[in-house]
Amino acid sequence: GMPFMKALLWLFSRVQTQFPTVRGFSTSQSLHLSAGPVWNLGRLNHVAIAVPDLEKASSFYKDILGAQVSEAVPLPEHGVSIVFVNLGNTKMELLHPLGSNSPIAGFLQRNKAGGIHHVCIEVDNINAAVMDLKKKKIRSLSEEVSIGAHGKPVIFLHPKDCGGVLVELEQA
Repeated sequence: GMPFMKALLWLFSRVQTQFPTVRGFSTSQSLHLSAGPVWNLGRLNHVAIAVPDLEKASSFYKDILGAQVSEAVPLPEHGVSIVFVNLGNTKMELLHPLGSNSPIAGFLQRNKAGGIHHVCIEVDNINAAVMDLKKKKIRSLSEEVSIGAHGKPVIFLHPKDCGGVLVELEQA
C-alpha cells in the first residue's frame, strides 16, 4: 500500500481540488504530526505593568476606571509588590520593585513612566510546552520551570524570540 504520508498528501490534494476556495489552513500545519506530549495554549491570565508609583497606579484603576483592585501584596521572593486589577475576563497586575535586586527596578530605569512588562498566558501542560518550544528554538529566561507569583509552575520566554514581548507561560 501507499505510505501514510503519501496517502495523506494525495487525500489533501483531492480535498483542495474539490474545494478550491478553502484556503484557511496551510498544508504544512495540517501535516505537522508532533511527537511527544501535546500542549495547548489557554486563556490570557494577566497583563503585568511595571509602575513607579503603586498608590497612584492603583488609584487610577480603582477611582478613575472603577475597576476592582486588591491591596498591595508583597512577594519578597520575586522582588515585587503586586496589585491585582480584576477585569472579569482577565486581570492586570501592577508590579512595583521590592528589595534591592528586583527585576522590575531595571525595567523602570529604562522606562521611567512605567509600562507593560509582560503578558501571561495559561497552558494545559507546561512541561510539554517547554520541551516543544526548546525544540522550536524559542529561548526561555530560565532553564527550568519555577513556581510563579500564583504558586503555579511558570516559565518566561525570551522577548527576542517573541516579537519583543516578554511572555510568561503558566500551568492552568
